Amino acid sequence: MRRAVTEAAQALGDSLDVVREFFSRHVNEDGGFAGRDGRSDLYYTLFGLEASLAIDAKIPFERVATYLDGFGAGPLLDLVHLACLVRCRVNMIERNGPAIDAATRATMTKRLLQFRADDGGFSTSAGAERGHVYGSFLALGVCQDLEIDDLDRDALLASVQSLQMPDGGFSNEPTMTVSATTATAAAVTIFHDLGAPVPHAALQWLMARTTPFGGFAAIPLMSDMAVPDLLSTATALHALSLAGVVLDEVREGHLDYLDELWNAQGGFHGHAADEVLDCEYTYYGLLSLGQLAGA
Repeated sequence: MRRAVTEAAQALGDSLDVVREFFSRHVNEDGGFAGRDGRSDLYYTLFGLEASLAIDAKIPFERVATYLDGFGAGPLLDLVHLACLVRCRVNMIERNGPAIDAATRATMTKRLLQFRADDGGFSTSAGAERGHVYGSFLALGVCQDLEIDDLDRDALLASVQSLQMPDGGFSNEPTMTVSATTATAAAVTIFHDLGAPVPHAALQWLMARTTPFGGFAAIPLMSDMAVPDLLSTATALHALSLAGVVLDEVREGHLDYLDELWNAQGGFHGHAADEVLDCEYTYYGLLSLGQLAGA
């Protein structure tokens, strides 16, 4: 994902400086990146920090480091924010930040394992019987960043595989009966990263979520009812790119869709009706652009 966002920097051309300024403006006085309500948020800090590094935006890294230090090793964070903290810490190493020491790594690993479900997958809730695709996706990223090599690969894959629907897509959790684009993209990414064969039916399902106007829809709907959004588009393009799917026939339509979401202030809207620009969706816009530019 980071490499794809870097590819976007070249594709932006003269707009690159505007995007750099967008991320610079979103750093608050305490060093955190602003969420949609303007307050510093660890979740949005991940997107802002990683994008800033990828496109060489000028941000106060010392202040960002101070903000991250306030979370310590994250012993009480939920899985989403734990994954964000770990990834931020790894990103900061590039800017001469300290490596994650053994004690911090142990605390983070202990917290991560509290989200392991009974079936070997991971859930965003501690003590779950079955894992979720999103939880497993986040956990796998933490394992990669912390270099945890004793993950039960087969159990994790089996947990994710159990969430594949008859139509070829994946639902995020056992209680859901409809495939979702983000869940399917995350599942494809997990299979790819663990070196397992990617289910072809899942790739076909993802490609079918392309709307006539470009972009990807979140769930299966009739073509005249399907409304694309940037999160679904970015995650689908990333997963399809990892799987080596050729996007030549749909590239122009997706680029046109991204152009509709672009704002001259340097950010991307999350969908056509979204009036707020934030670091997360702007990151997704860059990710989408980079995947299309580098395909």
